[in-house]
Amino acid sequence: MDRRKFLKSAGIGAAAATAVAAPAIAQTAPEVKWRLASSFPKALDTIFGAAEVMAKRVASLTDNKFQIRVFAGGEIVPAFQVLDAVQNATIEMGHTASYYYIGKDPTFAFDTAVPFGLNCRQMNAWMLNGGGLQLLREFFKEYNVYNIPCGNTGVQMGGWFRKEIKTVEDLKGLKFRVGGFAGQVLAKLGVVAQQIPGGDIYPALEKGTIDAAEWVGPYDDEKLGFHKVAKYYYYPGWWEAGPMLSAYVNTKAWESLPPAYQSALEAACAEANTWMMAKYDAGNPAALKRLIAGGAQLRPFPREVMQASFNAANELYAETNAKNPKFKKIFDSYMAFRDEQISWSRVAEASFDSFMSGATRPAAKAAAKKG
Repeated sequence: MDRRKFLKSAGIGAAAATAVAAPAIAQTAPEVKWRLASSFPKALDTIFGAAEVMAKRVASLTDNKFQIRVFAGGEIVPAFQVLDAVQNATIEMGHTASYYYIGKDPTFAFDTAVPFGLNCRQMNAWMLNGGGLQLLREFFKEYNVYNIPCGNTGVQMGGWFRKEIKTVEDLKGLKFRVGGFAGQVLAKLGVVAQQIPGGDIYPALEKGTIDAAEWVGPYDDEKLGFHKVAKYYYYPGWWEAGPMLSAYVNTKAWESLPPAYQSALEAACAEANTWMMAKYDAGNPAALKRLIAGGAQLRPFPREVMQASFNAANELYAETNAKNPKFKKIFDSYMAFRDEQISWSRVAEASFDSFMSGATRPAAKAAAKKG
């Protein structure tokens, strides 16, 4: 055979194959445009920004064929109505915190955080390798929602208070902006809990409509300006040890996606999940220093308050388990996993953190003196 003729015909054949294949590939990559409603304001570039990070990655993974437009809380639906909008197919997708919807069923809290629960790493472990995601998807199916982990803030702060909290008695009658299941726990200690969207907290605190408020941590709290109207900054936020944010997708919208787009969306959510925690970890230390320099009074919750809260949480769990089998099913899995994780953490993680916390303080002081 003439080698030149063979190469020429092979080249023509390859070109023809490409021409035939192109339309088939195009058919498997349809253009899809979705709207996503966030529960958060644009000013909070991390908790809101995770949805934008996810949307950009989805677009890049699909050659811009799958586009998700992100809207801030209130632009399409109010912050606390994202679940309803996804469930009813008003929008294809939302980005929110599930504990906003415990009025429908307290079981929703497990998808974000429950008092004295899992931290960020433990939450990821339970979700991805401890059976948590399967249990939650079974629950969310009843609401026409396919939930995907999409962000975590890490352990939150306990919030901003106009007055010091020295004893459990100081909590009685306190009007406190606090979300989720924690409000019901604190109600047992006399707190008047109120759930207010992030963008509305500052004016409520400034006007005295509330006496205290919690949001996330130093990076966000500085942006929201809470230190200007309440000087006592308490920690830890025992109600949110590792609160996860979720992408909610309408079930029919999810099922209508090509498998490649489903994979792209889940991969993008996983990236946003890592990105959010990393951004808060990077930004919180400097923000806390600035807040303290600006007059914030950093305070730990007294041991008495922590113990009373822990007892009240366990009391509420027992009450809820007795009347809500859906809650109990997930509670049993979640808490068994938590207890195992705490036992393991004591051995390596906690002991290392404890040593480093003590060891680095003298070193930092010595370096400051030399400087």
